[in-house]
Amino acid sequence: MRAVIQRVLHASVTISGQVVSEIGPGLLVFVGIEEPDTMEDASFLAGKISRMRLFDDADHKPNLSILDVQGEFLVVSQFTLFASTKKGNRPSYIRAARPETAIPLYEEFVRVLKVESGRPVRTGTFGADMKVALVNDGPITILIDTKDRE
Repeated sequence: MRAVIQRVLHASVTISGQVVSEIGPGLLVFVGIEEPDTMEDASFLAGKISRMRLFDDADHKPNLSILDVQGEFLVVSQFTLFASTKKGNRPSYIRAARPETAIPLYEEFVRVLKVESGRPVRTGTFGADMKVALVNDGPITILIDTKDRE
C-alpha cells in the first residue's frame, strides 16, 4: 500500500457537484492499493499515519500528532499512486489492485485509522470521479509505502 499524506487547513471531496466530505485542520490521505497488499499492510499503514508527528508544537517543531491537535482525516482512494510511467507517455495502472481486492483493504485501512487515532475519518467514494480541494499547510506532503518498512 502506498499513501500520500498532506497536512491541510481544509480539504473536501465533491462528487457530481455535491460536497460529500470535508474536514478542517488535519490530514488528507490518498491511498493506493496493489494486488499483493494484505490486511497487515492496511493495519501497519493506518497505525503509522495515526501516530505521525506532523503538527507544530509551541516551538514550531513538528512534535504533535493528529490526536494532540484534535485534527481530522480525509481519506481518498487513488489507484493512480501505482502508475507505471516506464514506457510511453500514457501511464499503466496494471499494478493497482482490482476493486475486489482493493475495497476490503481500503475499508480496513479506514477502520484501523479510526480506532488507532480516535479521530473523525471522512472519506471519498471508492471508484467515483472525485474532485478534491485542499489547502496544504506548510506545505507538508509525505509519501509512505508499506514495502519500504523493512
